[in-house]
Amino acid sequence: MSNVLEVKGLSVAYGGIHAVKNISFQVPKGEVVTLIGANGAGKSSTLRSIVGLVKPSAGSILLNGKEIAGKTAENIVSQGITLVPEGRRVFADLTVLENLKVGAYLRKDNLDDDINWCYDLFPRLKERSWQLAGTLSGGEQQMLAIARALMSRPDVIMMDEPSLGLAPIVVKDVFDIIREINRQGKTILLVEQNANMALHAAHHGYVMETGTITLSGTGKELAENESVKAAYLGKAKKK
Repeated sequence: MSNVLEVKGLSVAYGGIHAVKNISFQVPKGEVVTLIGANGAGKSSTLRSIVGLVKPSAGSILLNGKEIAGKTAENIVSQGITLVPEGRRVFADLTVLENLKVGAYLRKDNLDDDINWCYDLFPRLKERSWQLAGTLSGGEQQMLAIARALMSRPDVIMMDEPSLGLAPIVVKDVFDIIREINRQGKTILLVEQNANMALHAAHHGYVMETGTITLSGTGKELAENESVKAAYLGKAKKK
């Protein structure tokens, strides 16, 4: 299976702080790959560097075999990758429909089919298409943030903490949607503190600690790993 995204020797520094230290990983086409780890592990910095919001201090980022490291965010999005940011960050004073159109700002073609696809994925957004995004619930705003990212027709959609601040029942809905998007052919790179949900949704996972990758495996392998259970799942066996 070909890799749509390849990260090789990536490092990210903020002044004298090395947030990401020489990490490498792959995202195969059509799969869900997750990065898990504690706060400050470097997960979000990794996503931000891939999408061009932070310039890497070293390393290579290949999207469909083409180097994107150091390019502008607009250029990178135009090449087929997008980010659902932590905290959703919808445009509160725009309607749901206007937010969706903002997600397609680089496109020049007709948007109707993709808007209808997003409404099929998220029926609540269709019901609220003319409602201001700032008046939506947290779960609805997360759905809108994901739908907005899909409107750019990305080859890879990255999600940064999609369950953050949501009630457990809403978290389940969000992960059901992530699985459905993947079933429909989208490749997903997921950063998520809810390691249990992330690993059960992912084909492959990487554990990050203090800027480095310390463990990798299939989602199932990592979910069953005793050290991962102890550190991130709260399910280490104590007998």
